[in-house]
Amino acid sequence: MLCLGQQVFRISWAESGESKIKDYGNEVLARHFSDSLARAIQNQGFLEGSFAETFREDTLTLTWVSGELFSWKDINTEMMPVYYLRELGQPGSEYPAPYLWIDEALELAENSGFPFAELKMDSLEIKDHSISGVLNFSFGPRITWDSLEVSGASKTKPRYLQRISGLVPGELFSQKQLNKAAQTIRRSPYFTLVGAPEISFQTQHAQPVFTIQDRRVNVFDGVVGLLPNENKPGKMLITGEVDLRLYHLGGKGRDFSVNWQRLNIQSQFLEIKANEAFVFGSPLDFQFGFSLLKQDSNFVNRNFELDFGYRISDSGYLDFFTKRQAGDLISSDGMGNSEVLPSAIDYRWNQYGIGIDWNKLDSPVNPRKGSRIQSRFSLGNKRIIQNTGLPEELYTGLEESSAQYQGWFSGEKHLYLRSAWGMWLRGVAGFMENENLFLNELYRLGGLKSIRGFNEKNFYARSFGYFNLEQRLFFDQNSFLVVFADLGIIENPYEVQKIDHPVSFGTGINLDTDGGLFSFVFALGKSNSQPLSFSYSRIHFGYLARF
Repeated sequence: MLCLGQQVFRISWAESGESKIKDYGNEVLARHFSDSLARAIQNQGFLEGSFAETFREDTLTLTWVSGELFSWKDINTEMMPVYYLRELGQPGSEYPAPYLWIDEALELAENSGFPFAELKMDSLEIKDHSISGVLNFSFGPRITWDSLEVSGASKTKPRYLQRISGLVPGELFSQKQLNKAAQTIRRSPYFTLVGAPEISFQTQHAQPVFTIQDRRVNVFDGVVGLLPNENKPGKMLITGEVDLRLYHLGGKGRDFSVNWQRLNIQSQFLEIKANEAFVFGSPLDFQFGFSLLKQDSNFVNRNFELDFGYRISDSGYLDFFTKRQAGDLISSDGMGNSEVLPSAIDYRWNQYGIGIDWNKLDSPVNPRKGSRIQSRFSLGNKRIIQNTGLPEELYTGLEESSAQYQGWFSGEKHLYLRSAWGMWLRGVAGFMENENLFLNELYRLGGLKSIRGFNEKNFYARSFGYFNLEQRLFFDQNSFLVVFADLGIIENPYEVQKIDHPVSFGTGINLDTDGGLFSFVFALGKSNSQPLSFSYSRIHFGYLARF
């Protein structure tokens, strides 16, 4: 065949009465597609179908000639297992090509412990485009799973990988299970699968071998913020945050994290979390959490939480938790003659709840496509504790113990529009309900991870909702320029204007380097308490080191 510099390989065929055309720049790709297309059409019963070649100028055209349609007439299935016939049905119009039914039967065999099963058609007769014959089936050896083997540069323990893979030693071999295990491992935040899994067959056992490589997921993140100093007009206040997250310690899915924030001169936040996967060999994960928030000289909040989580599917995670929230006034000086209760009080709230995480993102570290939905709901009994520094009569008529509940929801979507253009959208909402809610119980919002353009944890909310929208222009795999806007609605019963509609917008850059991720964000925000002004702008920059 004559090869020309601008030669085009064109494939044309008819599908549902409509002409289809597809062009390729080289013959290898064109032939590969034509072979796949030929098999697909032959599976419909056009067993004699083939492509006719026509060469004109610089174009090779492959035109499909379907031939006659064949169908089943009399297929003897006496040698087939009854179970297979029950699952697949008798060969007939649903399987116009003989080998299509055979492929389905062999796939069923390899997913039920018989990967070496054989199925042949003997005494084949074709008459008047009808097919007759006898199906002969051989199971071959019965194969069960053996314990898996870990290969590659990873600290992951084989027992941990065995549990998340879902491949149980002693159970029947299944190619479908193996494919599902490979998909699960690729989605792990701790490591990624290198190549396809291998299988070693020995003495009726199949040992899967997974070559994996650890991700750089451990995080040390330091962020510095420059904010207007409300106590000293005209000067700036430096705030900060330290975030340390250690994942997959010991190769067992064990995590530990510490987060500290200085919100302003007198306010600080501390959060500690620890997670243990597959506790005592069970399918349950265990998590412990503690957080402390000191808000100026007004109050201090402490939270203790215990979670038990369970993987319900590759994408779904369900957890049950119990949580104890405690709030106390830091000082009651000057409140001895108060005629009303302060906005913050002493309380204890024991709650029990359930949460779900449905994660369909294409990457656990730097997603470009996919979605994620998270939700939590809890209820329990709240007890109000009388502060001895306040007049006793202020508590008259106040129910000491009452039921309280709250809910939270988050949904996000990543859109990969072009190679250098993506979008990120997220909506978050929450509420809490009780006849006697006080300021130090409410949700805290605002800052880099919620509504930008405001101080961290600037807003108090009984109920809220906000929407984040980002346009991302990628100039590297994980580096991009961003333009964003945040819209919110917040209900705070302790504000004069109980409903606030904060709005913010801005720009920033995420720069991925060999050592970590550098981020810079500039944001302007407007709310009931903050005008839209450059003097109230927020600048956040930090360096997130992955190791």
